[in-house]
Amino acid sequence: MQKESIAMIIYAAFKLKPEHLAALKKAGHKLILPADFNLDAAAKTVDAILGWDQNAQALIAGHNHVRWIQTASAGVDYLPLTDLAAADIVVSNTSGIHAEPIAESVLASLLAFGRGFMNVRDRKPANFWPRSNVMAGMFTLADNKTAVILGTGHIGQEIARLLHAFGVHTLGISAHGRPAAHFDAVGTDAQTAGYLAQADFVVNVMPLTPATHHFLNADRFAQMHKQPLVVNVGRGPSLDTTALLAALDAGQVRGAALDVFEEEPLPANSPLYTDPRVLVTPHISGNVPHLRQEVFTIFAANLAQFSQDGTLARNQVNLQAGY
Repeated sequence: MQKESIAMIIYAAFKLKPEHLAALKKAGHKLILPADFNLDAAAKTVDAILGWDQNAQALIAGHNHVRWIQTASAGVDYLPLTDLAAADIVVSNTSGIHAEPIAESVLASLLAFGRGFMNVRDRKPANFWPRSNVMAGMFTLADNKTAVILGTGHIGQEIARLLHAFGVHTLGISAHGRPAAHFDAVGTDAQTAGYLAQADFVVNVMPLTPATHHFLNADRFAQMHKQPLVVNVGRGPSLDTTALLAALDAGQVRGAALDVFEEEPLPANSPLYTDPRVLVTPHISGNVPHLRQEVFTIFAANLAQFSQDGTLARNQVNLQAGY
């Protein structure tokens, strides 16, 4: 027999569409929006948080009534995970909704380098039409290349699927090393050196945890024997920027496409902006055309179940693992 749903009070840091607000109100839930937020009152009444902002942070920092947080992102490294675990607050993320756009962004980056677009871009301001012999040696094909993808979750699997269509061999690295869809092989951290030695492309989609901070460092770049392209669409601090620049200068890496950075926004004086070997994009690879609807779909499913039995329907985060 289905349990009766309990009306919940929700602080919505994430901006919902009017129809979403109406649906929640119709179901009997009460929403508190940022403009109406009062910390003292919210601490005594709010059951759940949708999204994250300074108000949510202040609410969690003190004595509160919160039992569940639904983020609007896949990564949760910005949350106080240890404190949430101690307070028995459950967390769900939006893992999965960014897989397609991120995978397409990775593919676009690799093709931009491989098909000479990066070189043409650099010549455009000079109104220069390069002859084909000037650009000789600038082109590569993806077919029969090897990609090492760091992270084999939803995003890593979608990247592997697209790369397979181009004839790319896909090797994955994960904490557990279990087989994953669209990967030819998956290894653990202990196998990273052997995999990187085979890589023509290295793509990072790992979540940020203490174990993945500066995972791509000087030692790892030295293990890359085929001068691969390096793509980071995971988390900025997973890649040591100083070590990357040194690896580019040493010829260990031939180029990099970076969408995430150790410091965001990327400072105006960063050498990454002017380095012709680096493609910089402002953390846009995961942009989803209908983000609010995608987030609400996950939130609504979790809310329906949580309001009945205190459990989540999908996307619950392991607070100890950090993802």
